[in-house]
Amino acid sequence: MANFYTDTPELKFHLNHPLMKRIVALKERNFSDKDSCPYAPKDFEDAMDNYNRVLEIAGEICGDVIAENAKDVDIEKPHVVDGHVVYASGTSKNLEACRNAGLMGMSMPRNLDGLNFPITPYLMAADMVSRADAGFENLWGLQDCAETLYEFGTDEQRKKYVPRVCAGETMSMDLTEPDAGSDLQAVMLKATFDEKENCWRLNGVKRFITNGDSHIHLVLARSEEHTHDGRGLSMFIYDKNNGGVKVRRIEDKMGIKGSPTCELVFKDAKAELCGDRRLGLIKYVMALMNGARLGITAQAVGIEEAAYREALAYARDRKQFGKAIINMAPVSQILSVMKAKLDASRTLLYETCRYVDIYKVLQDISRERKLTPEERKEMKKYSRMADSFTPLGKGIASEYANQSAYDAIQIHGGSGFMKDYACERIYRDARITSIYEGTTQLQVVAAIRYVTNGTYLKKMEEMMESAKEFASTPDSPINIENAMKNLAGLHDKYAKATEKVVESKDQEYLDLCSRSLVDMAGQIIMLHLLFRDAVKAPELFANSFKVYLRFVQGEVAKAYAFVESSQPEVVAEYMKK
Repeated sequence: MANFYTDTPELKFHLNHPLMKRIVALKERNFSDKDSCPYAPKDFEDAMDNYNRVLEIAGEICGDVIAENAKDVDIEKPHVVDGHVVYASGTSKNLEACRNAGLMGMSMPRNLDGLNFPITPYLMAADMVSRADAGFENLWGLQDCAETLYEFGTDEQRKKYVPRVCAGETMSMDLTEPDAGSDLQAVMLKATFDEKENCWRLNGVKRFITNGDSHIHLVLARSEEHTHDGRGLSMFIYDKNNGGVKVRRIEDKMGIKGSPTCELVFKDAKAELCGDRRLGLIKYVMALMNGARLGITAQAVGIEEAAYREALAYARDRKQFGKAIINMAPVSQILSVMKAKLDASRTLLYETCRYVDIYKVLQDISRERKLTPEERKEMKKYSRMADSFTPLGKGIASEYANQSAYDAIQIHGGSGFMKDYACERIYRDARITSIYEGTTQLQVVAAIRYVTNGTYLKKMEEMMESAKEFASTPDSPINIENAMKNLAGLHDKYAKATEKVVESKDQEYLDLCSRSLVDMAGQIIMLHLLFRDAVKAPELFANSFKVYLRFVQGEVAKAYAFVESSQPEVVAEYMKK
């Protein structure tokens, strides 16, 4: 029997981060439910034991059910019958297993039938589900829709819908349209208020909707007549039980085939307003997208894990010229870089999760009582850090997932090009991660302001200061003094490149260099996090840190050279062409 949690000790390492004490205390309101609810933890240790037990169950389902069904789901695919989606049989079995194990609605509050888990262990489950079958994660993970409904819906809406999600119903976010992809201000699905029925009616078409025939939808629609920008859009809740929406077709996709991507036709579909009018895009979708992007980061990490394991297993088994190919330098080098990228992606993912946990729980507490000045300061700090780290994680981890999937096929050689091996499916599944929920280029747009305002450089400096405590670490397999010098050198290159671009006050020059600057920032921060992990758990991360250090040094040198060679006057001349 396979268990994707117990066979991945890196997950338990990240779960046991010191910041979890603060997160759990906040999430459990200092364990105030321990006397009134038999399932509530009595203390921190009890809560952590609960997380571990549930993650073990999730790991077993991922290994023994979801992963086993992945190939058949990819072949069978969902299809449309009478305007509604029929899942592949393996997908239905996956959903049933998750429902029976109580794994739906993990992050929802206990009083709404959820498990009341923080985001961190919840996304560990998403990490494992994605390793098993990336497409299924889109159905199980709900794309942060439940969290968004809980955050912005009324008490009545929470009580009406959240328990249904916890019981196993699925959700979708219906945002994009044929003429509104990345530019969501162009959304034109029409919402009109029905005075007679005291409800809203939705009319129009949505396209590229993940799991579009879900039970409960969050729909972005134009509620204000004669508007053409984001200020005329509102968020609505549509319940499939009310009818009015048909699936016109399921897109025939390159990958994640078990996840139905639908074109939907809304015809007088009954809906209810979620939150306030006119804030659909400006406030609610922005929050929804941040959560969804964190989920895609977990999906990318899971794909990286799957690709690495497939490549490693094949390299150990495949013999050429009288020896296993893992013993050949070019192959072992590819594997070591894959593992280093995986560990770097994962440490950034869970660092971001912990930031999100703290500010989201404090935000939730603020609905119950007034926060203290210290709590407000804490919420603001972690909200800012989460906002700055989320595009880094989504952008870089998704690119790494694509490269690792490519490398897995390369190690398999011609066999990897055949459907007999899982790496062929993993390769196809990986490609979408750097496109949906905001392309890599849009993540750069989201992240660049944290380059220009100094947020990332300040974080690097804080990390360097914290790393000084490592100097006294006994018997470390890492040369800590040398590592600190190398990190300082990377900081210097990043600071110089940033200063050069910012001081130019040339927007076109900044636009051209943005990707290089954001990549530098993300990779150096990931290296810092991996350094911290390697000192604390060298048996897990020391080798990855050494490999990733060399990799980042090369990448930063390339990015620095690009910024240096791309003079503003050269950019201006190029833009004239």
